Amino acid sequence: MARLSLWKDGLHTNDYKFFDRRISEMFTIGGTGILLNKYLGPAASGTQLATSSAQSAVSDPLTFSNTTGVQVGNFVFGSGIPSGTTVAAVTSTTVTLSANTAAVVGSGVTIGFSSDATQPAYTNTSALNIQDLLYTENRDRKYDTNVYKMRGIYQRADQDFDLSQFGLFLQTGTLFMVFHLRDMVDTIGRKLLAGDVLEFQHLKDYDALNEDLPAALKRYYVVGDASFAAEGFSPTWWPHLWRVKLNPLVDSQEYKDILNNLSAGPGTTTPVGQVLSTYQTYLNINESIIAQAEFDVPESGYDTSAMYTLPTTENGADPVGPPITADTTAITSDNINDTVNLGISSPLGKVQGYLTGDGKAPNSLVTGAGIGFPANPSVGDYFLRLDYLPNRLFRFSGSYWARVEDAVRTNITPGAANNQTQRFSYVNDTNTYINSEGQTMNELQPLSRALTPSADNNES
Repeated sequence: MARLSLWKDGLHTNDYKFFDRRISEMFTIGGTGILLNKYLGPAASGTQLATSSAQSAVSDPLTFSNTTGVQVGNFVFGSGIPSGTTVAAVTSTTVTLSANTAAVVGSGVTIGFSSDATQPAYTNTSALNIQDLLYTENRDRKYDTNVYKMRGIYQRADQDFDLSQFGLFLQTGTLFMVFHLRDMVDTIGRKLLAGDVLEFQHLKDYDALNEDLPAALKRYYVVGDASFAAEGFSPTWWPHLWRVKLNPLVDSQEYKDILNNLSAGPGTTTPVGQVLSTYQTYLNINESIIAQAEFDVPESGYDTSAMYTLPTTENGADPVGPPITADTTAITSDNINDTVNLGISSPLGKVQGYLTGDGKAPNSLVTGAGIGFPANPSVGDYFLRLDYLPNRLFRFSGSYWARVEDAVRTNITPGAANNQTQRFSYVNDTNTYINSEGQTMNELQPLSRALTPSADNNES
């Protein structure tokens, strides 16, 4: 008589099937309904073209009905295309590769072209594809248009304050849910993985505080991690449960395929993303803070316009005598030698300091402005040259225009009002240039592209 053993080498025995049916029944009886938005993979990127005819040899160019969007130097992706292959030459209907194909490419085969080797133009849709190899991110995700019904079990818990660390923290609402392994694979064709989005039907909020919402507020969670559940192994040593870590879904780029294409509820065409999003609220808060900050500190640096500068002689040593003002009692109304402008003296300079230059003359004197100096200036006249960057303030000394200061004070917030400094032309650079390959490129480049080495395909 053979010895009793629940473990059979590599076999799912009747004992395993018995346990599996009983466990599945527990999910049917006590599990909560879950709606799954299945992650398919990153959205197509680059240029996708299908060959119009087959190669006769692996060294032949690829033939297409047209090659719109393909440029010399693009990286090539597809079945039979060696890794690192680039476009060596291109015509209106053919593309010559920098390397021979691994096998003859037939007609109707999709070939992908990308200007960045770290962002492949995949020719297949797979959840295993990575959109950005440099940052290992899938920012533009594609989801199945079908919605799958599943059953899951998890432990409900209140969101309490966590006092176990230094300070006071509110738990983030991360959930851990288990699913029946075989039922899950039979339903969606695979195990749940990072990127899948689950809708918790029993957490739908029918009484939201915002009365303007068009429908009940839905609750979505994103799978962040997945593995076999430790409690899901039966005495046969085979797993029956799949455990996933869930984080609340946020309105971000990764989930636009769901948030923009699902309605918030029956009887409304409002996208669910518009209801769940807090973007506009945070944007209004940020704009209010910026508005108050611009009111409190309208420009960078220090405002010296309220400071009076005592005029001096041209040698800068002896001060000019007291100016004649309306309070001067020694001047009578019948005096014909003194004019109303006699008391206005032009200082040789302004108060100097860190970021104090505003391009304005001291003591509120009238300042001319333009791209060329006036023809007949008077001694002491101030003039702002607008063709300098930053704008430069000059004072006429009688024989030459002396530089006084540069207008370095500017609006701190980037935008149209902040256009007089190098910060505007560098940080907000929108200029383009044409490289050696005839491609139009932006002068402002992301760090990921600046650090990407160009492939050296020269055989010499």
